[in-house]
Amino acid sequence: MSTSKPNLFQLIRYCLGKPLPPAMLDWVRNDLAGPGATRRVMLRVLVPAVLVLAPFWLIPTTLYVHLSMTVPILIPFVYFSHALNKIWRRHMLRAHGLDPSLVDALARKRDAAKHQSYIDRYGARPESAELGTHDI
Repeated sequence: MSTSKPNLFQLIRYCLGKPLPPAMLDWVRNDLAGPGATRRVMLRVLVPAVLVLAPFWLIPTTLYVHLSMTVPILIPFVYFSHALNKIWRRHMLRAHGLDPSLVDALARKRDAAKHQSYIDRYGARPESAELGTHDI
């Protein structure tokens, strides 16, 4: 597959949730599941919020008033972009026909030794625990 990057128009559409052409699947995979994916998605949410709030800083007033007009709006953007980050990345991977579990691939690789240590110490987990099902 090609690792071509999207042009500006394609990138804007992609940021709004539209899929890119199949030739860019490697770029999408790296963008949504590679190193720095969380940071990139949060920045894509933060940039439009800052652009919308920037005109408030043109109003002639004190720093305290500027901060009180913009920070209470900006904090939820940061909070929700972090809270919904994996959900959005899984959605976008699914929209491109890729495996949504790629979002957790780096964490699985990072924590593999920890999980192996657990298995060595306590044995393999039951199948019901791996599938997330519980017998009640």
